[in-house]
Amino acid sequence: MSVTRSAGATAAQAKNSRWLELLTRVGFIGYGIVHLLLAWLALQIAFGKSGEEGNQNGALRTLSEQPLGKFVLVAIAIGLFAMAIWQAFQAVIGHQSKTGKERIFERIASVVRVIVFTWLGWTAIKVVRDASANSSQQQQQLTEKLMASDGGRWLVGLAGLVLAAIGVGMVIYGLKKKFERNLKTGEMSRKTQQLTRRLGMVGYAARGAVFAITGLLIVIAAVKYDPEKARGLDAALRTLRDQPYGPWLLSLMALGIAAFGVYCFFQSRYRKV
Repeated sequence: MSVTRSAGATAAQAKNSRWLELLTRVGFIGYGIVHLLLAWLALQIAFGKSGEEGNQNGALRTLSEQPLGKFVLVAIAIGLFAMAIWQAFQAVIGHQSKTGKERIFERIASVVRVIVFTWLGWTAIKVVRDASANSSQQQQQLTEKLMASDGGRWLVGLAGLVLAAIGVGMVIYGLKKKFERNLKTGEMSRKTQQLTRRLGMVGYAARGAVFAITGLLIVIAAVKYDPEKARGLDAALRTLRDQPYGPWLLSLMALGIAAFGVYCFFQSRYRKV
């Protein structure tokens, strides 16, 4: 029992590390930059001017091509890995203020964030090393392999449904302003709180809509045995563009993603870490 308590105390001490907090806040800034670049790529796709992938991978490659881009990518990667460590602690010993199903949900969400932040940080490192392949093609190839196996189409379809559900949940999370529970709203001025609330609502709703569309495309890919539709976020953005009034709808989506990027900057200052 004493060993368990000692391990818990050590984990709590690491979780409350000042350096981890500072690096995590840097990570939020990097996360915001990635979303602003993604919004720019979405606008380019909307009007047929981008040959780059419309996803986080494409955003990071775009950043790497700018002056001092690779230096910034390294800083972003460090911050993202710090965010992953922070969320790992949250999954294990965090969310103490919540109880029951809400705490279980938050811990599961933290596990998902660990995966996302780690993947994105590693992608940034690969871009710095010029080793980042086209992730949309990789996802399509993986889908083809899964569909060729027994029960593979069911697995792909299930993954699509889960992703779509996450997207819908994200929209609800944003519209109900649940993200404010994780912010130090008491330290904000009235105008800052209003702006942060609006950015969060629009940003989460836009991200959720994109996730939901991506998930539905993966389900369609499984049903129709069409792996080309399972190209992730890039396919979702291009599919939306090809609909009636698609370029304008995608432009609105890009503004929503940009809003989330700016919201991340406010998180860097006011997020409870």
